[in-house]
Amino acid sequence: MFQVKVDKSRAIVEVTLEGSIRPDEMRQFVEQSVAAIRDLAAQGRVVKSLADLRHFRATSPEATEILRQGQQAAMQAGMKRIAELVGSELATLQLNRVARASGMDRILRRFDDEQAARQWLESEDALDVA
Repeated sequence: MFQVKVDKSRAIVEVTLEGSIRPDEMRQFVEQSVAAIRDLAAQGRVVKSLADLRHFRATSPEATEILRQGQQAAMQAGMKRIAELVGSELATLQLNRVARASGMDRILRRFDDEQAARQWLESEDALDVA
């Protein structure tokens, strides 16, 4: 299951992935999230994303490749920073590989606490990704 919500006032695309995502679902997720990022970027906004992956499970190589391509497309569309909430060590390992392959690791920071993630996204130092 996935969900894409847009907070226009803060230019934040909030995404949720739960369970093991099938390739067709991953394609839909990528299309919707990249479209949301493009819409905000077209307004001249600094686009940020909050990814709730606390209930995401490691997924198939095909779905993982679609996610990697989606991450590249999201950055090309204008996403400048992303905060991830991840609950599983196995999912974290898979997401680390995908982020390194897509280049998203340069704009990514992981958090255990949603409030801390939101504060970082809106802070001035958010572009200084650790």
